[in-house]
Amino acid sequence: MARQWSEGHSTSILCVGVSMGPETLIASGSEGGEVTVWSQEGTIVGRITLSGEEDSTSVVFSPSAPNQLFVAHGDAVSVLDPRSLKGPVEEYQAAGEEEINALALNETGSALAVADDSGAVRVLEVPGGKVCRTLRRHTNICSSVAFRPHRPNNLVSAGLDMQVMLWGLQKTRPLWTLNLQDVAEEEGDQQQRPGQLFNPPLAHCVSVSSCGNILGCAAEDGRVHLMRIGSGSKLEQHGAFKAHSQGASQAHFVNFLSHPYWLITGGNDSQVALWDLSKHPVVAPEGKIQKTAPHRRKGKSKAKRKEQSQEKTKTGAQKDEAEGSDEVGAAGSAEEVTEDKSGPKLSISHGDKVNWLCPTVLKGEPSVIVADQSSSLTVYPLS
Repeated sequence: MARQWSEGHSTSILCVGVSMGPETLIASGSEGGEVTVWSQEGTIVGRITLSGEEDSTSVVFSPSAPNQLFVAHGDAVSVLDPRSLKGPVEEYQAAGEEEINALALNETGSALAVADDSGAVRVLEVPGGKVCRTLRRHTNICSSVAFRPHRPNNLVSAGLDMQVMLWGLQKTRPLWTLNLQDVAEEEGDQQQRPGQLFNPPLAHCVSVSSCGNILGCAAEDGRVHLMRIGSGSKLEQHGAFKAHSQGASQAHFVNFLSHPYWLITGGNDSQVALWDLSKHPVVAPEGKIQKTAPHRRKGKSKAKRKEQSQEKTKTGAQKDEAEGSDEVGAAGSAEEVTEDKSGPKLSISHGDKVNWLCPTVLKGEPSVIVADQSSSLTVYPLS
């Protein structure tokens, strides 16, 4: 049964985050700078309205220090103590060049990635907030950013320029770039999608599986675009599946179910869906029929493809030093695979456009917390 968590906000909730510590706390941010911290039961632990009252667009708990909650509002980031919301413990003013859309912390909590409306991704040192890298390659709003698990120097970004990029933080140019519009045009299937003709694949949300090698990106074309990273951090394979009848706004890998390849998605069609991607050809390429590669990608020998497939099993042991930096070559040589037609394992008609999804375990029960256009949160069991 769905549960409502209400009275924590007076405005539309834009983002949700969950703490990693032994005592699970949930934070939500809404329009007007409101931030609320909740217990697992949905009781309000604390509330604050940040100065300036600009929208709280991203909330992230530190994985290494559960008493640190990072909140993006305007071009600033405030560090809060979720147990004592009296005011910011630390303030990173002008952390973004323009309004910030997304935050991500690496696994040690020592680096904070900030994606903003200018298209830039800044990497800040924690604590202190000193800018140690500025990554500029997106030509439109950068909407989402994520660190790769087990690879603290690898960062993924996605934007409204329809590009997904993998960065190695030693360099200021991406290791590779995938243009989702090129992929859609190569597949040539947009004409067969009623109502989808004018929805370009603007990238809204990117997520990385806990193994660190599979990326999922929710896009305005209603699809989730999948990418597999191989050895040397090269883009080894990519594909997509149709997830929503309107734009897909959210995609998050779930790290507490039977394997790392469960993905939960939400969209403007008011649907929330849970997908088992363990058999998807991008995730498990063995024995799948490959789609013929587009003509510009010829020249990759069968032996080379086989070698890449075999090397996939070794990727966990590879080190960042082996990363390739030829972004055109890395993306240009990737395999493209046919769409997987199997449907979701769980489908929820939520009844309102999805702003944010936060999969988590609440009191031992696998759950997803949904933020929508309203000022309340809804919790659904994933059983």
